[in-house]
Amino acid sequence: MRQRLAPGELLALALILLPLAVALPRLWLGYGPGWGGALTLLGRLSGMLGLAMMLVTAALSVRLPALDAWFGGLPRLWRLHRRLGFGAFMLILLHVLLLAFAALPQSLAMAVTLLFPPPADWLTWTGWLALLLLVVFLAPTFQFFGPIHYQNWKRLHLLSVPTLALALLHTLPPLASPWPWWLLATLAALALLWRKGLSPWLARRPYRVAEVRSLAPDVVELVLRPERRPLRHRAGQFVYLSPLDKGLAAGRGEEHPYTLSSAPGAPELTLGIKALGDASRALQSVALGSRVLLEGPYGAFFEQADPGRKQLWLGGGIGITPFVAAARELDAGPGKEEEVVLCYLANRPERAYYLEELADIAARHSSLRLAPHYVSERGPLALDFLEQQCPDFRERELLICGPPPMIHHLLRLLAGAGVPRAHIHTEAFDFL
Repeated sequence: MRQRLAPGELLALALILLPLAVALPRLWLGYGPGWGGALTLLGRLSGMLGLAMMLVTAALSVRLPALDAWFGGLPRLWRLHRRLGFGAFMLILLHVLLLAFAALPQSLAMAVTLLFPPPADWLTWTGWLALLLLVVFLAPTFQFFGPIHYQNWKRLHLLSVPTLALALLHTLPPLASPWPWWLLATLAALALLWRKGLSPWLARRPYRVAEVRSLAPDVVELVLRPERRPLRHRAGQFVYLSPLDKGLAAGRGEEHPYTLSSAPGAPELTLGIKALGDASRALQSVALGSRVLLEGPYGAFFEQADPGRKQLWLGGGIGITPFVAAARELDAGPGKEEEVVLCYLANRPERAYYLEELADIAARHSSLRLAPHYVSERGPLALDFLEQQCPDFRERELLICGPPPMIHHLLRLLAGAGVPRAHIHTEAFDFL
């Protein structure tokens, strides 16, 4: 069973279809009979749909806290953003091919001239330039040329601004009803203005590094103290962190997402950070007292689950942090009535970073039951372990957070066990 569309996803779909709905009654007119006319119409429709998807994709980059909940959380919103971008790219390629094939019945020369007209036909050439820029800034996203550095990927995405401007210039003059395009263009422009111009100054809050707790040789938990009004967050949410420590070997001033491991309402925020790249490795030795900027919080991990059903949590690697936040919330509050089973998946005992604290919390609260699983001892998680630790797991809401290979393994395992996909909720920062 596929996940139900979130309200924000339905709104995005409506905005994409709006220009077609307005223009379609007039688009049917003026095209001759036969394949040439049909292909020309389809070519224009695919171009319009591709441009609408590009504009909505740009609008979705706004990244406002709380807005992401309309889309089922920011990771799900970024997946939609990426799929729409790829869909727009394919539709625009189809637009070019269909118009060329529409002209072929008349002559090959006409088809070539249609695609590559004289320099005076500058509107057509703006379309080609827009397509070239689209290829340049989308290629890293889909790893056409291999992996790319996160910050380089972000900088390349600035090319989206001239790409959209050129695409609109290419498309608007022949349109009879341009107002939907101006609506989408305004939404995209406001989103880009906020994301690139205003949010670095207005949305980020200053904190100081109060403590760096070592959890393993390559894992730390940062304790952050607010300089002014603190962030308010829910368990399972994350923030974008920008460290300003001048002594960092890498990542100074760069923003990266990290899940909050602190309980909601705690006076200090904590972030569990594993050395997975240059920036996160440098944070292992960030200076005490140094300043960091936080933006957020984002995410709706636990809110995805049906509150009327029992839950099974499956966390592994640094993906245990949202469950740590939820357990700390349980320990700080009145307690949950529903039983929760937490399967902590680790390669070996010394890689179970928060295990001792979680075991202490479980000992104090009968509603939380902890079930450690070590790959070095038992191999990858299998159904017999789930049957033993949580016999009714098929009837529960399952929340999974961890590295992508772990999530993929669990999704295959649970699908084979007959767990409905609608009962499974995942979180992974696989934004690229």
